[in-house]
Formats: sequence, C-alpha cells, structure tokens
Amino acid sequence: MSAAERVREWPLPWPLDLRATLGHHRRGGGDPAFAYGTDGSVWRVVHTPDGPGTLSIRRIGDRVLGRAWGPGADWLLEMMPDMLGASDSPESMPVRDAVVAGLVRRAEGLRIGRSGRVWEALVPAILEQKVVGAEAWRAWRYLLRRYGEPAPGPVPDTMRVPMPRRAWADIPSWEWHRSGIEPVRMRTIRGATALDVERHPDKLTVLRGVGVWTEAETRSRAIGDADAVSVGDYHIPTLVGTTLIGQAVDDDGMLELLEPYAGHRNRVVRMIELYGVRRERRGARMSVRDYRSI
Repeated sequence: MSAAERVREWPLPWPLDLRATLGHHRRGGGDPAFAYGTDGSVWRVVHTPDGPGTLSIRRIGDRVLGRAWGPGADWLLEMMPDMLGASDSPESMPVRDAVVAGLVRRAEGLRIGRSGRVWEALVPAILEQKVVGAEAWRAWRYLLRRYGEPAPGPVPDTMRVPMPRRAWADIPSWEWHRSGIEPVRMRTIRGATALDVERHPDKLTVLRGVGVWTEAETRSRAIGDADAVSVGDYHIPTLVGTTLIGQAVDDDGMLELLEPYAGHRNRVVRMIELYGVRRERRGARMSVRDYRSI
C-alpha cells in the first residue's frame, strides 16, 4: 500500500454484481473517469466535495475491497457502500408476472446505487440529449482529456478527474465545437452551473434545457432513484414493450406497463436494458452527427 493510499474492506450483506451495478456510471468505451481492471475491479475517478479522488473496488468472496487515492479518498471510501446499493431495497419490489420474475432471477446482485455527485451525472446526461451515445461519449472524452486534471493513484495516464461545476462555465466556445457539441447543449451546461445541483437534485427541471429525461438519467445515478423513468428515450420504450409484451410501445405504453412496479420502475428498466429482449433492427437508426466540421 502506498503512503497516499486508503483502504476499506466491507462485508457484503447480499449478492452483488459489481459490474452491473457500477457499469451504469460508465460513459462509453474509453471513458476517462471509468475503467475495468484485469482483476475484476472497477475504477472510478470523481471530483468529491473534498477534491479529486480515485476509487478502485474489487469483490473478494463475500466482501469488497476498496482502495482510494487523492484528497477525496476518505469521502469515496465512506460512500462506497451506497455506491454499491446499501440504501437500495430490491426485495421490496413486487413481482407481477413470469417475465419480470425471470428478469429478477437473472439480475440477482444488481443494485441501484448512488454516486452522491449530481453534477457528474448531470453533465453527461445533457451531452446525451437527443443524440446517439457515441456522439455524446466522444465529447465527454475530449473535454475531460482537455480540461480534467490527471487522476490520482496508480492509474493510466489517460484517466482524468471530471471538472467541478464552475470550471465547465469557463470552457471556451471553440473547445465545445471541437468536442462536437453544438451551442444548444453547450448553453444548457453553462446555464446549469448557476445552480448548486448537489443541494437541489429535486429542482433540475427548473434549469433551461433540462427536461424529465435528463432529470431521470441524473437521479438514477446520483441519488439512486429506483423509480426514475427516462421518458422520451429513443430506445427504452421499445425495449420495455418487446421484453414485457412482445411488441414495441411508445412512452405512454411504457408507463402503463411499468405502473404495477411504481417505486421500482427504474429497476425494471435497468434489468430490461441488461437482460431483456432486443428486437431485430429494421428501421432507420439515429446517425452520429459531427458538428466539428460545420
């Protein structure tokens, strides 16, 4: 253990699928703030209330080993159980039909954890508004590698600390353009820096350009909202409908199907995203846009 390293062992009180639980925070391949280790560990880089920190979590039998570095190390280790779903209660979800019962069996160990960092969930959600993931993740990688400081600890040189809220307002417009982000999403993120979102996670939709989809995506990750439904998503209604009743539905149809699971609708969606039925794609797909050449 290095002098700057902090360690915590935590006994697991329930089954845990580490990758399924923490993978929700990964923003595409090459995410500078997230990595999978060859030993089965998951690595996250976070700008905590105490400053930058890197957290590595590895499951060893019936316990998890957390290792952390940087000024935010103690905060990350304190938050580790909640990140893994210690505040979640999947056992309280009713099982209404055989399809959901099958999902529950396959998803044993999936927890809805909370990161405790609203801003770091909000910015990627805004970047992902109405675009394919590849476009948003490309911008996330560019901006973190350009403006994020190197992650503390024994990590690859490519890992970066997400910038704190105020720093996003100082990114010049030409760098947003180089990242591939058009002015609308740029202005939404800049405008959001005016609100202390860590203190007001229930007021995100008062921000211009932040709607119910962005709020749900943020709350799911930051505060572990097991009921947050991403209404307005391009793919999720089709996934939900195809898995639960064998046919695609729209948002209204999705909400009707999920209504018996009120309080756990996000949980059902997460299970479907990971283990549900995927219909063969035959129609038009959303294309990856590139504003950098405009």
